Amino acid sequence: MKTLFALVLSLFFATVWAGEQPYDKAAFDKAVAEGKPVIVDFFADWCPTCKAQKPHVQSLLGEPKMKEVTLFIADYDKEKDLKKALRVTQQSTFVVFKGGKEVGRSTGQTKKEDLAALFAKAL
Repeated sequence: MKTLFALVLSLFFATVWAGEQPYDKAAFDKAVAEGKPVIVDFFADWCPTCKAQKPHVQSLLGEPKMKEVTLFIADYDKEKDLKKALRVTQQSTFVVFKGGKEVGRSTGQTKKEDLAALFAKAL
């Protein structure tokens, strides 16, 4: 029974996390060029705001309507070229793309309903 529970739980989390991946330039460029719904999360391990956003992001990505959205987690401290290209100056920033174009962004937002409205712009 424990094995079955573990299997079901792992399948659930695999489904929830299917749209989240570490930032990869080639994958990001391809997704945006194809017009797919994309969100970039500029995350820093040391950032308390980023940590406050994380449960809301996980919850929102788990919603069925968000299944087509790809969330790229960009390490704020390492992805200097991406920060420059997207003009991001602070961690805890989300940049949303739809149809190959930026359609929204937010920095420091921690309210789930505000993040939901931002993420919905990708759809």
